[in-house]
Amino acid sequence: MEKEKRKLVLIVLLVLSAVAGLSRQAPCPELPSETYEVIALNAGQDLRSLRFSFPLDPLLAEGDKVYFLIERKYLGAIQEAGYTFSIETGRFDRKNEKNLRWQADGQGGLNGAYHSYLELSAELKSLASTYPALARLYIPGKSLENRNIYALKISDRPGLSEDEPGIALLGAHHAREWISVEVPLLIGRYLLENYDREARVKDLVNSAEIWIVPLVNPDGLEYSILNYRLWRKNRRLNPDGSFGVDLNRNYSYQWAYDDLGSSPEPSAAVFRGTGPFSEPETEAIRNLFQNHRISAAISYHSFSQLILYPWGYLDQPTEDETLLQSLASEMARLISQVNGRTYQTGRASASLYLTNGDFADWAYGFFRIPAFTIELPPVDLIQGGFLNSESDIELIFRENLPAALYLIEQTVASYARSGVGPALFLKREFEKDRESVVKSRPGAVFKGKESR
Repeated sequence: MEKEKRKLVLIVLLVLSAVAGLSRQAPCPELPSETYEVIALNAGQDLRSLRFSFPLDPLLAEGDKVYFLIERKYLGAIQEAGYTFSIETGRFDRKNEKNLRWQADGQGGLNGAYHSYLELSAELKSLASTYPALARLYIPGKSLENRNIYALKISDRPGLSEDEPGIALLGAHHAREWISVEVPLLIGRYLLENYDREARVKDLVNSAEIWIVPLVNPDGLEYSILNYRLWRKNRRLNPDGSFGVDLNRNYSYQWAYDDLGSSPEPSAAVFRGTGPFSEPETEAIRNLFQNHRISAAISYHSFSQLILYPWGYLDQPTEDETLLQSLASEMARLISQVNGRTYQTGRASASLYLTNGDFADWAYGFFRIPAFTIELPPVDLIQGGFLNSESDIELIFRENLPAALYLIEQTVASYARSGVGPALFLKREFEKDRESVVKSRPGAVFKGKESR
């Protein structure tokens, strides 16, 4: 009986993707605020420039139309900028649910085969207890609603801090990107399960400290599962009564550089918070990086099939463009060999849109390490967007596994040669007050406090 009730709740709550041929349908949650409108623009317009100029939240691509969620106050400015659009908010309310669909493969539960916070907690604890010689579970911080931010350390001596490079694989800065939880989790599980089966895996685990942080935004994920499937931010109650800070705009490097790559408006999808690291979730990631030697990182997101690297805050190359592009290109090549899917590579600012205060810019800009954002499939909204089917999980993990192993391998090899991995760090300046901080040596663990 309880299982039947859960199935009924699923039908009531989940937003379904606009993908032709999908069979199960459920009502669309109401828009998060009465101050929003859904607008549709012809795909032939310069939408890249539009997204550079306004805090748009993409919802759907359908035929030659692209749909965005936007605060009503920006509509006049969009018109003045020369764009034509139609108001389509009525398509997305509870009375007009026929346009949104989602594929479920019958594995049950509100989120099917995807992990909720409690399911992920149980999985990580199980891995740590099953492989005590290779894994240890850490909690670098907690969320606003007091949920643990878990970091599973995988190494041949997980209880020790060895002179080895660290590689961090992070997921779910954004709540609706469920697939980004599964990929780092499955990579971690693969390393543990295959340690005694594959010489390559054993060599990497013996030579590195691999940190799996599948869920940066546990409060947002739970809200996405239970209330509003397309929820993006955390669950901060803002002074204006709106909710949420975009955690991937809350890191300190170039925080609030401009109002294009993030927004000062609390109700905006890309609200950056009241200050750098104002949110405990990003503070947990800062704790992890400050207290452990991290030499490379991947932050998984969805969607677009992209491998992005800094800078995101402005469209200019870093000093290490050649290295970052080389690593990204090889990761993309390895991915394409698995399922034939193409992941484009490039600077985040040139390939997607401007972002300031994001994780990859912070990890590279402050610690000077290779840091990548991997936008997982699909390539566009019409093919599913944020709403991957359950059957996609294994396929997307499998194609991303070789790329992650390659980055770990390159980090280990470079660290063995130079003592820093591909890490490039020698000296960085805090962006808030320009206080210089010099490490005792490149790649050393930083114990000091970062400027707020």
